[in-house]
Amino acid sequence: MNGRPIVDVENLSVIFDDFYAVRDVSFRVSQGEIFGFLGANGAGKTTTIRVLCGLLPGSRGRVVIDGEEFTPGRQNIIKQKVGYMSQRFTLYDGLSVRENFDFAAALRSIDRDTYIAQRARLLEFIGFDRDLSLVVNDLPGGIKQEVALCVALLHNPKIVFLDEPTAGVAPASRMRFWRLIRELAASGKTVFVTTHYMDEAENCHRIALMRAGELIAVDSPAELKRRTFGDTLYNFTPRVKNPKMPPREDLDMFEPYGRHFHIRFKDGVNVSDMRKKYSRDFEIKKISPSLEDVFIRLVEGQNR
Repeated sequence: MNGRPIVDVENLSVIFDDFYAVRDVSFRVSQGEIFGFLGANGAGKTTTIRVLCGLLPGSRGRVVIDGEEFTPGRQNIIKQKVGYMSQRFTLYDGLSVRENFDFAAALRSIDRDTYIAQRARLLEFIGFDRDLSLVVNDLPGGIKQEVALCVALLHNPKIVFLDEPTAGVAPASRMRFWRLIRELAASGKTVFVTTHYMDEAENCHRIALMRAGELIAVDSPAELKRRTFGDTLYNFTPRVKNPKMPPREDLDMFEPYGRHFHIRFKDGVNVSDMRKKYSRDFEIKKISPSLEDVFIRLVEGQNR
């Protein structure tokens, strides 16, 4: 990853009638960065990505992709610089692997020699050793997503957008897919990724959190956790069947995690006294916050 901004978004708003799908969003992304885009459904992630892919003009603001500003008539220039892979609809299940590649190459007007060479490189990249005449629907879910990634990279874009790429995929395949993402970034590709798996988001260099069309935080996973919680998060595990709970007015955060509770006391509360008071009913440990804790507190917590 280097410091050159390949994506520069300034005060982007997308308005439908009087509804702000995206409101005054600004951020920069460097070449070779894995940039996570997280938020609840309807937060504005997909709308923002559509603008960055050249599919939708912003209502206000400025978007520059690899030095090219998104202005009327320049959409195709932007589209050549980006690749897109979604959880669904990236591949045609009824076509063979070869036919899906052929179709994507035709859409992109890639000349035959370049196409064949690029297809071979990409299939080698994912270690694909199956017959290209196999129908996509017959591939395992993890392999299918890897092939979809190759199709999205066929025209050699500088930026690739991955929208929930591992949803419904087995854990081992998810790990392998993220190894491919890291290798892409190391080679200089910029990767935007949306995911609901917080353990996956830990792989991102930086994460943008969106809520109700607004960008509420952009930072590394470690900094997001530090800024949100500091060292004040505790895990409460009940020792008894009906434990006496701390009063809600003393709590800044109270979230159940299975049979455990993640708790943050409000500033000014004497935590030492509280731990002594509730130690009979709970095993209490100070813990390091997870990205799931951050997401619940910053994104979901405001909408409850």
